Amino acid sequence: MSFGRARRADFLLDPQLTYLNHGTVGVTHRDVLATQRAIVEEIESNPARFLLRELADPQGDLDGEPRVRQAMVPIARFVGTDPDDTVFVDNITTAANAVLRSVPLGSHDEVLVTDLGYGGVSNAAAYVARRAGATLTTVTMPWPAVSAASYVESIAAAITSRTRLLVVDHLTATTALLLPLADIAAACHDRGVAVLADGAHVPGNVPLDIVALGVDWYAANLHKWAFAPRSCGILWCAPHRQADLHPAVISWGLDHGFTAEFDLPGTRDPSAWLAAPAGIDVLHGYGVDAVYRHNHQLAWWAAGTLSERWGTPFVTPESMIGSMVTVQLPASAGDDPRGVQQALHDQRIEVPVMARDGALWTRVSAQVYNDAADIETLADAVAAL
Repeated sequence: MSFGRARRADFLLDPQLTYLNHGTVGVTHRDVLATQRAIVEEIESNPARFLLRELADPQGDLDGEPRVRQAMVPIARFVGTDPDDTVFVDNITTAANAVLRSVPLGSHDEVLVTDLGYGGVSNAAAYVARRAGATLTTVTMPWPAVSAASYVESIAAAITSRTRLLVVDHLTATTALLLPLADIAAACHDRGVAVLADGAHVPGNVPLDIVALGVDWYAANLHKWAFAPRSCGILWCAPHRQADLHPAVISWGLDHGFTAEFDLPGTRDPSAWLAAPAGIDVLHGYGVDAVYRHNHQLAWWAAGTLSERWGTPFVTPESMIGSMVTVQLPASAGDDPRGVQQALHDQRIEVPVMARDGALWTRVSAQVYNDAADIETLADAVAAL
């Protein structure tokens, strides 16, 4: 299987666009979109039958297996979970809100987030802590990365006798670091702290076995690296935590079990959830290991190439890089991230630019439709600013 420009036709991307921003909201494969359109047409042929008698079973009334549960089987297999412990959600933020609002907190409790965490999820944690009168503490994490062990040490050092919950990224959103999540979870559990893992960027980016990580809850998006339509994510919950977990939107499944509560959160378009297995089929069609290998090698090559071209340091260990990498821009690019972003947009280059620690950085996503020429285009454009 050839990757790079040979795969651009598999997606609806503008052929004139240098697209290095797959990680933000994903890009859906043509075959998956076709599957979704077929599902929508099937729904519209008899919406009442599909949505009320086939889609979900919130109160145990259906004779057969609900469509949502059927769709979950290949997804759970891909991420290393039991389907009965895994539910669909619209996105990582929805999942995090469900968990955070279900964890009992008191005024003497503490919730930890990190300064590498996704802002929307950290805001949800701040809201829940404020409502409970609990303390929200932000852990300062090492940056730039030097060693994986330093992240475990930073979190372990921040835990106090009041800490009840840690919210931590598995693969950080803006800095694109693959954290040692299993070691972090073990350190937290040794101290009686529960762990909610934000795996928004993980399925389809790097190999994933959720259960083996030892966390209490794991939330992830499928519409980023697993080619599912938007909006589509999952939430896994350890069996001993399920009795207390409820969706942020309560509907007909209340008190009928974990999956029943999440599978039907009111009337909505379920086509993205039901088309998600087609995204997994695409990955298998390409060869999952081949996808991981191409994307990682291109991201790692981009790190070395861009830092060398721009004269900026890059010290992150390769073991902490998946299919994305964050590289510092040269001082000549200035200090206005919006200005740089617009200048790149004007040259039809799509890549995020952010300010951190007195410098500008860009996060490059490597996907099967990208190749070295895309990286060279970005390198030249930034060097010319």
